[in-house]
Amino acid sequence: MHKLSKAEVMREVKDYIYITLGLISYSLGWAAFLLPYQITTGGTTGIGAIIYYATGFPIQWSYFIINAVLMTFAIRVLGPRFSIKTTYAIFTLTFLLWLFQLVVNNYVEAPDMTPDGKPLLLGTGQDFMACIIGAAMCGVGLGITFNYNGSTGGTDIIAAIIHKYKDVTLGRMVMLCDVIIISSCYFVFHDWRRVIFGFVTLFVIGFVLDYIVNSARQSVQFFIFSKEYEKIADRITKETHRGVTVLDGIGWYSKHNVKVLVVLAYKRQSIDIFRLVKDIDPNAFISQSSVIGVYGEGFDRLKVK
Repeated sequence: MHKLSKAEVMREVKDYIYITLGLISYSLGWAAFLLPYQITTGGTTGIGAIIYYATGFPIQWSYFIINAVLMTFAIRVLGPRFSIKTTYAIFTLTFLLWLFQLVVNNYVEAPDMTPDGKPLLLGTGQDFMACIIGAAMCGVGLGITFNYNGSTGGTDIIAAIIHKYKDVTLGRMVMLCDVIIISSCYFVFHDWRRVIFGFVTLFVIGFVLDYIVNSARQSVQFFIFSKEYEKIADRITKETHRGVTVLDGIGWYSKHNVKVLVVLAYKRQSIDIFRLVKDIDPNAFISQSSVIGVYGEGFDRLKVK
């Protein structure tokens, strides 16, 4: 059995901390903005919301029951590490949905109340603003959770399974899985306005989710021209742990041979690379460009059939 190193343990702890923060944002978005204004969206949380609006059965228990069933299919496909974190997320989100509903309904003062005594933080008639704020909080929460190898379950599990084998963005997969769920809320409210709010919520969640996930994986490409290319290449390799390729070139104006360093790195490493190049050769010529995707050693795994 593989024994985890200290670095691996700290990485796992960091994952769980960030997953928890993401779940807090997600559950707050539901408890404070979506549920009081009777707005739904996709996923098992959306199914739970529809059941709640129709029967009053608590959303957290519907969410938990549905995900308990779905998790039986996810363990073999996504692996034990993903499944453990997803199970943790399901239990934690069930608790947080209950907790924040309790806090919002009993300890938060609001300018208006619903007929059944639930506080409307933004006041009456602010359904659309509640839709946008709640969806943005849910999208941020989902994005953080996905970035740290977690999932809130439900259609997120389905999306993660497909994303494992196909280069399809997570937000789009969640949208495709959730259209039917949102449309079904019409049979509860008999109001197409609620359906439209649901699709707006879904769109905002998908947009924010994609932005959070993809921004964390944005990559850049550097072309570095310098006489001190050996020192620069050594420091980039040692300090940023990025590979460096040395190409032979000819400066057409000077007709001199030059060495060109090609570096692919994450966007967040750009400042470090610029700084170390400046420390070694302030006169170096550097070209930086964004790349759509980088696959292979040290980056995303290539997913093809």
